[in-house]
Amino acid sequence: MLEKLKKALFAVGDYSQLIFQVIVVSIRKPPHYSLIRDQMYEIGVLSLPVVAITGLSTGMVLAAQAWFQLSDKGLASATGLMVTKAMLVELGPVLTAFMVTGRVGAAMCATLGTMRVTEQIDALRSMAVNPNQYLVAPRFLAGIVMMPLLTIFSTICGIIGGYLVAVSYYGMASNAFLDPLPTNITLFDFFSGMTKAFLFGFIIVTISCYRGMTTKGGAAGVGRATTNSVVICYSVILIVNFLITVILNSSYDAINDYLDG
Repeated sequence: MLEKLKKALFAVGDYSQLIFQVIVVSIRKPPHYSLIRDQMYEIGVLSLPVVAITGLSTGMVLAAQAWFQLSDKGLASATGLMVTKAMLVELGPVLTAFMVTGRVGAAMCATLGTMRVTEQIDALRSMAVNPNQYLVAPRFLAGIVMMPLLTIFSTICGIIGGYLVAVSYYGMASNAFLDPLPTNITLFDFFSGMTKAFLFGFIIVTISCYRGMTTKGGAAGVGRATTNSVVICYSVILIVNFLITVILNSSYDAINDYLDG
């Protein structure tokens, strides 16, 4: 038990060191734009289909459940607001992070893990190339930029899906779905969702890259590292989501006053 705790503490230390080194490299000598562009395409553009399906289906389910639960209580007009709030503040960031973890995070870990066990990373060092700058920093910068954008896209798809179900299937008036949104959706809601998306992007990229860069044990080790990285990302995302929700909600007045100017 003590040995496992010791290994966990060492891993946290190594992970923190990697984060520090990547941030320093990204600020002092950012990677070439072409490297960042390629990762933005890989993380963002290629994730659009799965994010669209996730957001659209989630919004449709939310609308169906909200209508079923609220229509007989005379509160069906809140369907649009419930769908939008849920997608923007909670489900949009979390489900997008889950999809990106499964599609991108696992690929990052497997790629870097394969490079590690085949000694390609050691070869980069022998050629005076910093692996953190060449391999990790482009993924890091692309991840923290693309995750908020993907979350916005997922949220929009969710609202469209909820609108289609509520208006086209259940016959809800279009203005009844849309009119409450400008009044009740605030900058704080948008700020909450984007804060979570940014942090989730940070978590996915850093954990996936760390597990890949520290892979051992050949092909079997790559498989284990990839599985572990996905599980760890999911767990950390859920924990951080709860903590950020509590912190932001407890700071609502201060943040709202700042956002309002």
